[in-house]
Amino acid sequence: MPRKSPFKINLTPHERNVLETEARKYTSPYCNVIRAKIVLLAAQGYSNDEIASRLDIPRQIVSKWRKRFYYERLMGLQDLPRGGRPSSFSPGGDNRN
Repeated sequence: MPRKSPFKINLTPHERNVLETEARKYTSPYCNVIRAKIVLLAAQGYSNDEIASRLDIPRQIVSKWRKRFYYERLMGLQDLPRGGRPSSFSPGGDNRN
C-alpha cells in the first residue's frame, strides 16, 4: 500500500509561475529543474512514489524536497551551504606547486 505524504502542497499563483518557469528552462541546473517538477507534481496531488517513478529518481529525494518546500516555500528549494574544509583550488587558476 503506497504511503501518503503528510505534506500537502498548495501553490500560490506566484509560486506556480516561478516553478513552471524553472521547470522549462534549458539553461537551469538539472537539480533546480527536478526540484521544481517535484513540487509541481506534488501540487497536482501525486504521491511521492508516483513522482519518483515519473521523474526516475529515488522516493527519498522526492520526500526531501516536498518537505522542504512545505516548510520553507520557494526558499527551501535552494541549496544550503555545505560544511567542511573550503576548496583549495582557485577557479581557473594554476594550482601546481
